[in-house]
Amino acid sequence: MKKFPIFMGVLALVATLFGCGKKNAQQAEAPTQAEMTNVKHPDWSRNAVIYEVNLRQFTDQGTINAFAEQLPRLKDLGVDILWFMPIHPISEKNRKGTLGSYYAVKDYKAVNPEFGTLDQFKAVVDEAHKLGMKVIIDWVPNHSGCDNAWVTEHPDWYARNAEGEMFGPYDWTDVYKFDYSNPEMRAGMVDALKFWLTEADIDGFRCDVAMEVPTDFWDETRPQLEAVKPGIFMLAEASKPELQQNGFDMGYNWPMKDLFSEIAAASGQYTFHEEGKEPRQFPQKNALAIDSLLADQAANYPADTYLMNMITNHDLNSWEGTEFERLGNLQGAFAVLSYTLPGMPLIYTGQETGMNRAFEFFEKDKAPQWEPRNEYFTFYQKLNELKHTQPALAAGLQGGEMVRYTTTDPNIYAFSREKDGKPVVVIMNLGSAEAPVQFTAETPSLTGLIDIFNGAPASFPASLPAGAYIVYAQLQ
Repeated sequence: MKKFPIFMGVLALVATLFGCGKKNAQQAEAPTQAEMTNVKHPDWSRNAVIYEVNLRQFTDQGTINAFAEQLPRLKDLGVDILWFMPIHPISEKNRKGTLGSYYAVKDYKAVNPEFGTLDQFKAVVDEAHKLGMKVIIDWVPNHSGCDNAWVTEHPDWYARNAEGEMFGPYDWTDVYKFDYSNPEMRAGMVDALKFWLTEADIDGFRCDVAMEVPTDFWDETRPQLEAVKPGIFMLAEASKPELQQNGFDMGYNWPMKDLFSEIAAASGQYTFHEEGKEPRQFPQKNALAIDSLLADQAANYPADTYLMNMITNHDLNSWEGTEFERLGNLQGAFAVLSYTLPGMPLIYTGQETGMNRAFEFFEKDKAPQWEPRNEYFTFYQKLNELKHTQPALAAGLQGGEMVRYTTTDPNIYAFSREKDGKPVVVIMNLGSAEAPVQFTAETPSLTGLIDIFNGAPASFPASLPAGAYIVYAQLQ
């Protein structure tokens, strides 16, 4: 028995770990890989870190100009892509709360006056570009606010229910859903998207509930946007493989987020409880389930596609609990996985401070305390450096193959990725108790590697406490 690529048969992996099969990992057939994506990713996206900006809550002022003062800090942190939650004016009709939802857009070609002006936003984009960062904005294509001008100017652009009324999906009573069978409606949406490329020189879009919009719209729209500004970056808030064949560079890794919570719950670490509801029940999962999910994604997503890994974002923080409530003492280990598994890592507003509270969604809330910088800032700064300096961690096919190493305890998750002679080795304990680090077959090579967090020469620990993690690499 030897080390084996993660994307080789998962059943063979389980058999190897538990001695219940005759065929070893080398003999297992690799799952069929979906065809190559037609999306040409910009080179700058391969080793990038994305940061979600909740502008309303980012500073006490909640303005564009106040945010601009934080750009040097974000550059020091190692951020590459700034994703702004929607910056558009928010509808007043059927508004939720005092300030309303970012996602109830009143005007697709304007800036929320509570945040500032278009010129101020353009200045932030210019400054971000000077610092080497890219900017994408959140786009809401599935629905608009209930008093968007299009409601009266183009009522035929909206879907109707059985009673002939405009409506919002789910319980989103502050929005009306668009009708994508209308070609003029599609053209209007594309025109609005182009506006931000030409007027503000942004670098792409994060598209809200992209799976609710017909896939052929994205397939047709991407080339039109590329014609305006080549090399844009498109992020879909969806875990739908077909979206990444022609339209999007990256999708949400929602299944991995769920799996992180399931593993944490099995280890007794999930403590979030939504008021008025029964405690959430989870299937019992351990670290081995990560292998199964990765193999499934490799088989079903277009080759060279990206998935965004995360331990929190605006939806999770406000509605599903903080990373500390959902992941407990495993949050650091899962953060490490969000950087070292295939894909691109996300940092959400306040995550780099260790903020352990939920932001209000429809109201102004207290901003995180950005200074003094603490151990969480240093933690993410080191992970960002790792992402930038290790070719093995590049997103898509340019990254290094992931090789798993079997251990006597299924909660010890160990793997390596290597590219251009530069390996990254990760070992962690995702269980509820201290566990021995004992390999049942080949072990990863640690020659010339250091612990990225303390600079010590790499060596195998005899055991790891619950939630502990180690990352070895060459940082020079």
